[in-house]
Amino acid sequence: MKKSTMKSNLRGRRPKPKPLDMGKIKTVPLAGRKSKVEIGLSAGPVPAGSLFADFWRSLPDVLAAGALKAVVEKIARAREKDRPVVLGMGAHPIKAGLSPVIIDLIERGIITAVATNGAAIIHDFELAFIGRTSEDVAEELCKGTFGMARETGVNLNRAVKNGVKDGLGLGESVGRAISRGRFPYKEKSIFARGYGHGIPMTVHVTMGADIIHMHPSADGAATGEASLRDFRLFASVLAGLDGGVYINLGSAVVLPEVFLKALTVARNLGHRTENITTVNMDFIQHYRPRENVLRRPTIRGGASYALTGHHEIMLPLLAAGIIEFLDGRGGNKVQL
Repeated sequence: MKKSTMKSNLRGRRPKPKPLDMGKIKTVPLAGRKSKVEIGLSAGPVPAGSLFADFWRSLPDVLAAGALKAVVEKIARAREKDRPVVLGMGAHPIKAGLSPVIIDLIERGIITAVATNGAAIIHDFELAFIGRTSEDVAEELCKGTFGMARETGVNLNRAVKNGVKDGLGLGESVGRAISRGRFPYKEKSIFARGYGHGIPMTVHVTMGADIIHMHPSADGAATGEASLRDFRLFASVLAGLDGGVYINLGSAVVLPEVFLKALTVARNLGHRTENITTVNMDFIQHYRPRENVLRRPTIRGGASYALTGHHEIMLPLLAAGIIEFLDGRGGNKVQL
């Protein structure tokens, strides 16, 4: 067909489409149709002066509220069956004032291990040492003093070096130092309380990413050795995760990557870890937590949940829900 003829055909008038005959539509009875929402799943109003249990029961059993309730039950039932609940987290939960909540879950026997990054020991140490933490990075950076707090660098680097000499990993080294040292607020230290309860507290460092690496007291060999020991300990924790729960709280890169590698080690050595529940809690759902925590580890079985919201709201809510669930079943402390 010639080019001019083709253009003519394309520009020509086409038959106008006729409306479909709706009289032949097939309908189904409403009662026989599957529905995702029903009255029994709806939220309920909470009168003034109500207990937390009333609020918890008032939440709707749909979408994120349904997922939150499911995670609570998974965690509570895992501990009732003496299965582990492992908390992996960034440092922000400590800065957000959540150390008392995490410590309470440790002391109740609900959290059985904690894995975190290098920044966490800094904020945990400073809270225990002086009762405050989290400097103004922009202001201190302009002055060239960002991260240069003397006591933080000296004490933490010393704790790591002393711990390595005694065969300890990084988390246990810091926990021991705070627990045995003169720290006015040591009861607020996750690492000290974890050390006191004898649970695995592992720290997974990115060299150069933490302020104590800038100090002359930093020892790369000791830090690397301590963190490697913690990685192997973490892999051992995950080797026993079958039937348990792993929570990633606010770590977008480091912990999801470490979790994936440690889980691989456990599976490579023949440990059964298919029946696991993984949870990602953050105010934004990132790529690595979605893939490395939620999707990939549970391809063969288990369950995964994404809970989106601010840590300072979501973790206390989750903790209160777990405690309420366990209280309703006859006790508020699970034996380790």
